Amino acid sequence: MADFQGLGNMKKLNDSNYNTWPTCMSSYLQGSDLWEVANRDSTVEPRIDTKGAVHKWRVKFGRAMFILKTTVEDELLENIRDLTTPKQSWDALAMLFSKRNDAKLQLLENELLSVSQKELSIPQYFNKVKTLCREIRELEQEARISQARMKRIIVHGLKPEFRSYVAAIQGWQTQTTLVEFENLLASQESLAKQMAGVSIGESIKKEDTTMYADKEKGKYQFAKGENHKG
Repeated sequence: MADFQGLGNMKKLNDSNYNTWPTCMSSYLQGSDLWEVANRDSTVEPRIDTKGAVHKWRVKFGRAMFILKTTVEDELLENIRDLTTPKQSWDALAMLFSKRNDAKLQLLENELLSVSQKELSIPQYFNKVKTLCREIRELEQEARISQARMKRIIVHGLKPEFRSYVAAIQGWQTQTTLVEFENLLASQESLAKQMAGVSIGESIKKEDTTMYADKEKGKYQFAKGENHKG
């Protein structure tokens, strides 16, 4: 058992951790001098038995197969149970999760494009969008979504009551960061809730909303100036 202590508390491969499992497993196999039989140059038994090369290879081969098959959950083991080489097992798992990730990525992207605030509070809505973006990035690094695009997605799905307020903010010469934008909208939402429990559209006329945005703009620019001086 000493040979496998390096695995530590690494979780078995399951339906939700393939993003981290290959990284940890490849590092362990490399550190145990087994990577070459799992995914590199020595996946085929040596033809010439020089200095017991065949025996050494078979030992490594068996250890690699054992490690791979004992570090996946039972429901996933069925995908590699009958395979005969570490490389076949490694490639089969990679193919399986590649297909699953593609399907999940498509679902997440569709959900992001149609996301809307509905009954969510501003913090809940922002968190939902940021969570979707993070999950997409975890599945595909090239799909990283910029803060500017995230803001556009958020604005598109906001309740209609926020439109005039957002329009006023977007007219500022210095644009807000995503965090600042969330704080401003949360403040506007909080203000509306103080207005006798009626909706933003009923309690705040467009002129009042614009005046409030202009007031917040002054605070925002003042804070920016103070930070710059500091």
